[in-house]
Amino acid sequence: MAGRDVSEYATVHARVRAMYSKMLAPETWTELCEAADFAALLSLMKGTVYAPYLAEVEDEKLTPRRAVYQVKKLLADAFTIIARLVPRSSRPLVTQFYRRYEVDNLKALIRGVETGASWERVRYVLFPLGSFTVLPAESMMEAEDVGAAVEQLRGTPYCDTLAHAMERYTAEHSLFPLEVVLDLAYWRELWRDVNQLPNSDRTPGRHVVGSLLDASNLMWAIRYRVSHHLSEEEIINYTLPSGYQVHDEDVRAIAAGADIAQVMARVYPSLGDVSPLLKEPQRGLPRLEAQLLRHVAQECRAAFVGYPFHVGIPMAYLLLAELEIQDLTVLVEAKASHMSDERFRPFLLVGCTLD
Repeated sequence: MAGRDVSEYATVHARVRAMYSKMLAPETWTELCEAADFAALLSLMKGTVYAPYLAEVEDEKLTPRRAVYQVKKLLADAFTIIARLVPRSSRPLVTQFYRRYEVDNLKALIRGVETGASWERVRYVLFPLGSFTVLPAESMMEAEDVGAAVEQLRGTPYCDTLAHAMERYTAEHSLFPLEVVLDLAYWRELWRDVNQLPNSDRTPGRHVVGSLLDASNLMWAIRYRVSHHLSEEEIINYTLPSGYQVHDEDVRAIAAGADIAQVMARVYPSLGDVSPLLKEPQRGLPRLEAQLLRHVAQECRAAFVGYPFHVGIPMAYLLLAELEIQDLTVLVEAKASHMSDERFRPFLLVGCTLD
């Protein structure tokens, strides 16, 4: 069994290790965080692994939005490489993990249609999926309304999913039911893919993917209760029943009004007391989410320790690369708007954090 794992993962492991070694070093993060403004930040980013992607666009056209779009291409390329190299048994998981960005794109397109935004305004907000995507993005933006845009999704995995929520959308004039049903359908399928992995891949796959699923599921439950004031039944219906460390009783406890800080302490004893973050939800919940994502990053780094020939390592790299780009996005927006360190550093996940 071990011999088969080595032969199947030797190439992808070597490639992923090489990509992992090129992630931004602590000293690079320090320079980026201390950049005087957006122009200085761009100049520094051109000295990193993101340089070829930024070089595709002339400097005068590299707006903050376009710069973020360009650096995301590194992650798109990494997914393409890894999906091609992993064993066939792991490919559905990698592909479904990649579809998370397609789901985000679809939500952005629907929001754009709802608000009457132009294609030019929306296109660089989207993740650069290239030929991978099944979304008719530009033509969807020309639709008269959300119903017409959803109709264009016939033949894709998303049409039936959204059709079940269109009645509520029409009645409530809110995109919330559409976005919730997309998220739940996506994560259920991803978790099924994890649990269908071969035995040697299942545990590391559950560890890496499950850490992100848990963070997402907990934040849904907390936000539905604290910010949206949903009923216990609604919270249960709009969350996943279980994941890796988060179980049905944890979600139900939050839905039923239990002390959220106590639930968090039970699930994440190393996280510390989060009760101060719950006193001012508007400011505190984004910081709580950042803490959970830093925990995800720690779990991903831990995947690189020990026996290396399993799906956990490529999945961990892809997730770390995503978190790195999230941090770059925060920096781009912060430097472009001349934001102080105190305002942006609490939201960094892998670079220049305050923790």
